[in-house]
Amino acid sequence: MAQKAPATSTSPAAPAKKVPRVLVLHGYTQNASIFGKRIGALRKTFGKDIELVIVDAPIVLYPADLVETFGPSADLSSLGAGEASAAAEDPKLTPRGWWKTNQDRTSADGLEDSVAFLRDVLKEKHFDGIFGFSQGAAMAAMLTALLEKPEVHPDFLVGGKPPHPPVDFCIAAAGFKPVGAFAEKVFEGGYSTPTLHIIGRTDIIITAERAQSLIDVSKSARVEEHEGGHFLPSKANWRNFLKAYLLDPLGNIPSPSAAPSGTATPASGTATPAEPAVASTTIAAAEGAPAAQGDVKSSAL
Repeated sequence: MAQKAPATSTSPAAPAKKVPRVLVLHGYTQNASIFGKRIGALRKTFGKDIELVIVDAPIVLYPADLVETFGPSADLSSLGAGEASAAAEDPKLTPRGWWKTNQDRTSADGLEDSVAFLRDVLKEKHFDGIFGFSQGAAMAAMLTALLEKPEVHPDFLVGGKPPHPPVDFCIAAAGFKPVGAFAEKVFEGGYSTPTLHIIGRTDIIITAERAQSLIDVSKSARVEEHEGGHFLPSKANWRNFLKAYLLDPLGNIPSPSAAPSGTATPASGTATPAEPAVASTTIAAAEGAPAAQGDVKSSAL
């Protein structure tokens, strides 16, 4: 007589771990390819736990645009003029922006067109959060606010409905509030999505006053400062902090600062620092882009 196989018990499979998908917006004069390489060390830290989707801004910048923004005496070679001239030969070098501005920063030409472009990106995929640097940080915050109250800009709607639900978090590194009536309309009354503001104490491009203009409209702000200038810090403590924040934006994540200045606040609270010092490309962190050395710097706002 054949023996019966011993009874076995099986445990239900553990639910698949949710991988946050984050929309990433590069800074002025950068593009998805350039910024993706510059945050290589950060992507390596994220591994397979976080998916980054970096998109190219729709506005191509030419040498004349850089002169208009920074003035004729600026070192245009460090601001992307060489890349702008070579753009026709190598599109991966093409400097881009979310809007064009003048030297006095009193205009934001093309801002609404970029919002329309990002509306179309949002309607195609679900994102858990938005992460931007410099001009990209300003756009990230604006997009986050628009997702809370899309009715203030009817052109943002798709068939009368929002293109995407409100995101869970926003990260604005070296951010500021854009100028103009459109931005004022979007940010009127502030917005409530938890937002991490990262500012450099010696940033001479985004001054303390400009950084504060964005923090002031963020009702659920967490502010973290680093000792440097206009860049996204990429040392291990900051990379680990950003990974922890992206995985749990409402968690009590310890500050990455060696000596907290007192401006950092829990992500779940509402805070404003008393006196702060100063074509789409999908890139999964697992792709193993070369790790950048040092901090992730930008040439412009």
